[in-house]
Amino acid sequence: QVRLQESGPGLMKPSQMLSLTCTVSGASITTSAYGWSWIRLSPGKGLEWMGGISYDGRTYDSPSLKSRASISRDTSKNQFSLQLSSVTPEDTAVYFCARDVSGVGFGEYDYWGPGTQVTVSS
Repeated sequence: QVRLQESGPGLMKPSQMLSLTCTVSGASITTSAYGWSWIRLSPGKGLEWMGGISYDGRTYDSPSLKSRASISRDTSKNQFSLQLSSVTPEDTAVYFCARDVSGVGFGEYDYWGPGTQVTVSS
């Protein structure tokens, strides 16, 4: 059974950097040819793919985030992470991590984490 679990702060202030970690169990993040993505859901924008990392460590981020997002991984802990700089209230959303069946960016996910709420407010 593949399981993903997001962890990170629930409440942030504008201009701070958001750091989220996804811990994966039941599968290795280095197994070919899966990808591992971050997706968020907000009332105003719906589901938005933010970025991801491939099984061999290549990273991708959405152009809509204007280089604010950074994806990384720790293979020793079977985790991958998202950092989002200079957050604003518009970054308020539920953040999910998910496994891409066909690789990063194809939008085909077979496993999701339960999601974590992040609220940006002064």
